[in-house]
Amino acid sequence: MISIFSDKTTLILRKMLKSPGDGWVIQDFIKAKDARYGIGQGRVAAVLNEMDRLGYLERKKRGAKSSAVLADPDKLIGDWAAEYRFDYNELHSFYTADKDILKKIKDYFRDKQDNYALTLHAAANLYTSFVRTEHAHLYFNTDDFGKYLLDLRQKLDLKQLVQGGNVHIVRPYYKQSVFFNARTVNGYRIVSNLQLYLDLYNFEPRGREHAEHLKKLLEEKGKRLD
Repeated sequence: MISIFSDKTTLILRKMLKSPGDGWVIQDFIKAKDARYGIGQGRVAAVLNEMDRLGYLERKKRGAKSSAVLADPDKLIGDWAAEYRFDYNELHSFYTADKDILKKIKDYFRDKQDNYALTLHAAANLYTSFVRTEHAHLYFNTDDFGKYLLDLRQKLDLKQLVQGGNVHIVRPYYKQSVFFNARTVNGYRIVSNLQLYLDLYNFEPRGREHAEHLKKLLEEKGKRLD
């Protein structure tokens, strides 16, 4: 049985949640403008069948134009958030006393936009200013992770402590899908609203509180967790 919450299969969920009222067919997921987000036909069919079995889809049968629509986007997100944990990711933690570290991170990644995005409280605060924090968590993914991590540490003068830190470089669990629908807010690249909600939901301290506050704020502005 296929898991609908594994890395590449979540691309199907992410695309659907971006346009939850649309009708979808298999071909919609096979072709992608960005090759990273294309999915094989067999996997798409298996995921849609599993989503149908679990009650997440409503089938629209119109002969050759048959399609599938999300039946309950909120239930899908809720079930996903209940299963996912931020600590599935690989964390590399460092320390800096630099109060301008977020700006320096932004400057460092200016030419590496596709490979990084902020998440958790530091990212959500760009919308909400809800949780005071000195911690910065950022996803970073590249084929030569160790080499670039060393360069990042040296350029930003990040210190490695025996335990803990306040700058956390995150090698993603969702290697292929974590940057899907990432966006820029106030000059900072952050993960999608959906990924941000998922990351916060089971995170301590105050992650779920911040996640629900973010969701409410977006809803008040007519926006979604997409």
